[in-house]
Amino acid sequence: MQKGYIEPSDKLRRFYVEAAVAEVDGGFGVHLDGKALKTPRGAALALPKRALAELVAEEWAAQGEALDQAGMNATRLANTALEAVSKSREAVAESVAAYAGSDVLCYYAESPAELVARQHAFWTPLLERADAELGLKFNKVEGVIHQPQPSQTLARVREMADAADDFTLAGLAFGMALFGSAVLTISVQQGWLAGEEAFELSRLDEGWQEEHWGVDDEAAERTARLRGEAEFLERWFKAASAA
Repeated sequence: MQKGYIEPSDKLRRFYVEAAVAEVDGGFGVHLDGKALKTPRGAALALPKRALAELVAEEWAAQGEALDQAGMNATRLANTALEAVSKSREAVAESVAAYAGSDVLCYYAESPAELVARQHAFWTPLLERADAELGLKFNKVEGVIHQPQPSQTLARVREMADAADDFTLAGLAFGMALFGSAVLTISVQQGWLAGEEAFELSRLDEGWQEEHWGVDDEAAERTARLRGEAEFLERWFKAASAA
């Protein structure tokens, strides 16, 4: 096992007292009781912005007696940016653009009328803003049958992904999978929406069904976890763009 590597385990016990940000070669790192936190491959965890390192340190400091590694989103994204995105930017940018080809905000329900009206009230203004401010024109569809989006739109999303730094690009990929939407992810990254707002808009149909049919405990737990990830993503984008 490489020095500094933390083997994934739901039962890993907390092995440190203090987590703190420290200046390191290449930027800012996180020290656990004075020892540098490393990536899974054993490299130094060096982040370009103090705000990013603070997010990582914060979640290590917040751990209880046992580490909740599945919920350590900042650490996971930092590792992803350093060890995956930096080495495969083209593939990651392409995957980001692919989400724009099947954006959840483009697929409006055919019924009931109440849900359709809600989608038009909340989704359409975002699609119009994406077009007006970023040149992202999307085709709206009724129903679930896939319809292709303009090639210029996919190229523009790819251009935006290519222009992002590794840490922002890691956040974009994270958000696309979380929301199923390029528009919502970009809206959070641009500061148009809070993370929680974007999450609720990504699940308007689920929310409508829950209002009418209720929700079980397992579904509520999953929704709460995903909402927390959306809130985290907002903080990640702000940290990545901090001075």
